[in-house]
Amino acid sequence: MLCDTTLTNRVKRAHGQMQGVLTMMENQAACEDIVNQLKAIRSSIDKAIGLLTATNLIQTIETEHNIKLDNIHDAIKLIVKSK
Repeated sequence: MLCDTTLTNRVKRAHGQMQGVLTMMENQAACEDIVNQLKAIRSSIDKAIGLLTATNLIQTIETEHNIKLDNIHDAIKLIVKSK
């Protein structure tokens, strides 16, 4: 599967956020602050999963059935943003 830079950047951002949470834990940050960061990371990962799944579906349909789904990309962006 071909992954575009948008997805790669999302995963890199989540990785950086996780590093930040580890630093917060080492510095004994407040539990509430750590939980809030973890929730943000979870949301980011959920969006990445949706984008990955939708992209894979489009690539599969276009490759196996030789159908172009350019107009579907905007709909997918809307779905991923609404989560």
